[in-house]
Amino acid sequence: MSDLMTTRAALQETMTFLGAIASGIEEAIGESANSITYLAGKRLGMQLSANIQKTDDVEEALEAVHKVLLDNNCLWHFETFKTHDRPALVQATDSGDEDLQLVFRDCMIRQSLFRFGHHQKGSLCTMMFGFFSGALLNVMGVDSTLEILHAGENACLKRLVIHRKKGDDQ
Repeated sequence: MSDLMTTRAALQETMTFLGAIASGIEEAIGESANSITYLAGKRLGMQLSANIQKTDDVEEALEAVHKVLLDNNCLWHFETFKTHDRPALVQATDSGDEDLQLVFRDCMIRQSLFRFGHHQKGSLCTMMFGFFSGALLNVMGVDSTLEILHAGENACLKRLVIHRKKGDDQ
């Protein structure tokens, strides 16, 4: 077995265990589980991206987050996605924020949830949202929101909103 396969198998076993913990915490404390895992993910995102280069450009920031994930052996492959009816990849919202869509194809969390038989959109997914928020806060200096538009067996489509402060250059 190759080193990559051995590493991936060990990670998958750990994530299966984490799926069982997530199921238990959700059952025990209910909706509060999402808040707890979001904050844990945000702290992790901030810690792992502490020394990252700063940028105001959304696409450069996503490349930086991708590098942080790779450098820390996190298998959350994502890519930007532009539907035919969107004039641009990154769009300004009425509130002055920016949004874009991301596709997550190789997601260790989704794979673990399926292997454990646990539903998507729960506390482990919320932990990933927190990770992105923490990492992007370090990279861009602004808050962000990641929400699921579609959760599927082979990929998830998410909307990333960068919350620009009033007066920030866009």
